[in-house]
Amino acid sequence: MTDANLKPTYRIADLHEADRPRERLANLGPQALTNAELIAILLRVGVVGESAVDVGLRLLKKFGGISGLHRASVKELMEQHAVGEAKAAQIKAAIELGRRLTLESPAERPSVNSPADAAALVQYEMSALEQEHLRVILLDRRNRVLEVVEVYKGSVNSSQVRVGELFKDAIRSNASAIIVVHNHPSGDPTPSPDDVAVTRAIAQAGKLLDVDVLDHMVIGQGKWVSLKERGLGFS
Repeated sequence: MTDANLKPTYRIADLHEADRPRERLANLGPQALTNAELIAILLRVGVVGESAVDVGLRLLKKFGGISGLHRASVKELMEQHAVGEAKAAQIKAAIELGRRLTLESPAERPSVNSPADAAALVQYEMSALEQEHLRVILLDRRNRVLEVVEVYKGSVNSSQVRVGELFKDAIRSNASAIIVVHNHPSGDPTPSPDDVAVTRAIAQAGKLLDVDVLDHMVIGQGKWVSLKERGLGFS
């Protein structure tokens, strides 16, 4: 096969200046770029027959959007054509920075005024976890988020969860209220009998410690359940 028959490797620099993602970001702002274009900036170059933007589109389609890329492991990303270890790490690092931004500045700490607010705070990350994790959202008197702390990793059941552990960071941080949240890796957020039993124990302990337990939430794949809304474990 001659060089003339080879398809070129596409680089962002080969595009017309008005079509280059980096230049468009500089001139119009990042909000003007598509998800594929933002990924293309991280990738920098494409491969034979595909521009960086095309590779970005392929990855988004393969994994089901940004949330799918978030759930994917570095190994799974590296299995895709045109994505080596460095590019996979760059994609994962960029997504993680976006997640951390929400709690970066105390002045911009989000307020939690409903179960939907709490779900929005953690669902992006927790729906991607392959194991069960239990976390506690610590809130001040105005229901602003002080911190999100992980207490358990593994099966969340009434025999293994030590209720006192859930309140340790709340007391240390002088939190006025907490929201307990854990995920179901199966993707189905339906509360189990153990979830209800744990909730009941947590709610009772909160009354004794003078820390309001506002809710216990179960995170699934694209769905969540508030045990407080369903009247499970809260009297």
